[in-house]
Amino acid sequence: MDLNLKDRTVLVTGASKGIGLACAESFAREGASVIVTGRDEERLAAAARGLKAGGAGDIATFAGDLALPADRERLFAAHPSVDVLVNNAGAVPGGSLFDITLERWQEAWQLKVFGYIHLMQLYLEAMKRRGGGVIVNIIGMAGQEPRWDYACGSAGNAALIALTRAAGAKSVDWNVRVFGVNPSPTRTDRIEVILRQRAKDQFGDEERWRDGLSGLPFGRLAECEEVADLTVMLTSPRASYLSGTVVDVDGGQSYKG
Repeated sequence: MDLNLKDRTVLVTGASKGIGLACAESFAREGASVIVTGRDEERLAAAARGLKAGGAGDIATFAGDLALPADRERLFAAHPSVDVLVNNAGAVPGGSLFDITLERWQEAWQLKVFGYIHLMQLYLEAMKRRGGGVIVNIIGMAGQEPRWDYACGSAGNAALIALTRAAGAKSVDWNVRVFGVNPSPTRTDRIEVILRQRAKDQFGDEERWRDGLSGLPFGRLAECEEVADLTVMLTSPRASYLSGTVVDVDGGQSYKG
């Protein structure tokens, strides 16, 4: 199926690994020009080389810390005109309300929550002026199913879900679509860190982190490529009536009771 994404310019944040990199790869396969961002210049350069080796066409990189407002402004100044923005950069720690200091809470939200908000402000305004575009926020199931042992992420994700729905309901007036994707636990570098913290809190033994994998749909974690391919399809003109919603990608786990 041709997703009609050729000649589109796509910006993917946090794209040096995990879901972000998988999104960049999927967009590139569809013929889009892709801008990838990351904090680690070496990892970002390696990701770009991998994309080009895979046959990707036009790939640009932006190295910066999107937890910093100045770097978000610098990104927008460097790439002000994109057809699709994928907000994905974020690293929220696991732990309960008592486990995370206020400083760490604020640090996490500067990237995942305020980073998304700021880039939405910048790019939605630009898309409004241009009369078209798509913004997708990669958020997370904890916003729908909050957990005490993932307090910071649950609260931040819930806020982003609400903002995405509100923005996507209004943005259609300007021919812009805004929607979100909520991945369930996905096979990324961070999942073991989170599961280890959860096992430590629950069992007092972080080495029991694999216990957190039991009972998952299909008996496994979601794969980055599954989340990415869905995201790319939904940003395409094939899904042009989709806005103001957040799609849960959890294998039906939330309805298992």
